[in-house]
Amino acid sequence: MSRTITIEPVTRIEGHARITLQLGEDGRLEDARFHLTQFRGFEKFCEGRPYREMPALTARTCGICPVSHIIASNKACDHLLAVDIPPTGEKLRRVMNLAQIVQSHALSFFHLSSPDLLLGWDSDPATRNIFGVMRQNPELARDGIRLRQIGQTIIETLGGKKIHPTWVVPGGVSEPLSVEKRESMLRLLPEGLEIAKRTYAFYKTLVPKFKDEATHFGTQPTLFLSLVTPQGHLEHYDGVLRVKDAQGRILEDQVPPEEYGRLIGEAVEDFSYMKFPYYKPQGYPQGIYRVGPLARLNNVQACGTPYADVALAEFHMLQDSGPIVSSFHYHYARLVEIIYGLEMIERLLKDPAILDTRVRARARSNRYEGIGVAEAPRGTLMHHYRIDDDGLITWLNLVIATGHNNLAMNQSIREVAEAYVDGNAIEEGMLNRVEAVIRCYDPCLSCASHAFGQMPLAIELRDAAGRVVDRLTR
Repeated sequence: MSRTITIEPVTRIEGHARITLQLGEDGRLEDARFHLTQFRGFEKFCEGRPYREMPALTARTCGICPVSHIIASNKACDHLLAVDIPPTGEKLRRVMNLAQIVQSHALSFFHLSSPDLLLGWDSDPATRNIFGVMRQNPELARDGIRLRQIGQTIIETLGGKKIHPTWVVPGGVSEPLSVEKRESMLRLLPEGLEIAKRTYAFYKTLVPKFKDEATHFGTQPTLFLSLVTPQGHLEHYDGVLRVKDAQGRILEDQVPPEEYGRLIGEAVEDFSYMKFPYYKPQGYPQGIYRVGPLARLNNVQACGTPYADVALAEFHMLQDSGPIVSSFHYHYARLVEIIYGLEMIERLLKDPAILDTRVRARARSNRYEGIGVAEAPRGTLMHHYRIDDDGLITWLNLVIATGHNNLAMNQSIREVAEAYVDGNAIEEGMLNRVEAVIRCYDPCLSCASHAFGQMPLAIELRDAAGRVVDRLTR
């Protein structure tokens, strides 16, 4: 008899989700789906609000990566103002964005994924968490907590608080950097870089133990999308869009972010509140692409900082040729980006111009449409606004990093379930691997729940005993 296995909630991710595995009479997989079960509606309740409120409003999408939304939203507002922000304002924004990358990647690797890598897929779920890591490898756990603290402290030093800072504003930042703050941040970086390099060296010793997972965790061919510099180097704040295929051929390059709509279409399905972006020239659902650290490193020839460039060269050696296709190696790419982030923050802070007091351009709105694109920890983040003559939002679209990966995540759980799940004898390690492939993408689901077109909606009325007495669907 056919049956459905439901994994709910999916654990050690940010947000709420469910995985369903449909098994046939022979116990083998017939279908697998990743469901985002929460709905937010930012695109609707932001309508009618002044565009200058967007950075603060849209940052509330998330408590994990609000800085990413603040950066993308303010870039969309810069576009509405039609101004170039002062160079020092841009550098300061870059520092905060990189600090966000460091702290978020640390959270993903140490807190969410390292329990699987250290304690084993079949270990007791009650101990397969950061506390289990503390018992198994106290130094690694301390390093993870400290590294995340360093990233958050830099955000707090610049913005006044770790979460939802308001220091980044349309046109730049609200106040210049003081000598004292610069020195306090610089003092953190040697320790952070030492932790990052130590963790990277440790992780390289673990990778050979997971050859089987690297073979089955999301290895189906996809495209890779990210920002790159005009020279093709790693970029998290600005730059141009690049799309590369699984064979390493560049399909799109030097695409201004404002033209993202030419590359990306968006679809919806009735089983999830997350949109399904796709690469338009290949259509839906064939146009599967990935974003985030794996895609960013696949798309570049160099990072541009010493240690990160060495690590990038080693990353490219994980495979004989071509882009690294296994989603298991998101973990590796994340560690490379932590090293890069810390090195680049140090470089930016040591630039004498970082203390320049000209940090903000002021103007009224000079366009009716603004688009802001930046790289969030999980991938390319796009904010797109339209306003009226009074500067009020008339239309809003958010294309979220996690959303870009939606097709790939669904494809990945199907691949992992086909490889490991046997419906005739379900074991803990089988289902944990299905969850673990989702953790490779480090999805931030509170960010990714957004409206487009006719979204699925179901309202259930239940009585005191929990029985459904009425149900309305759209």
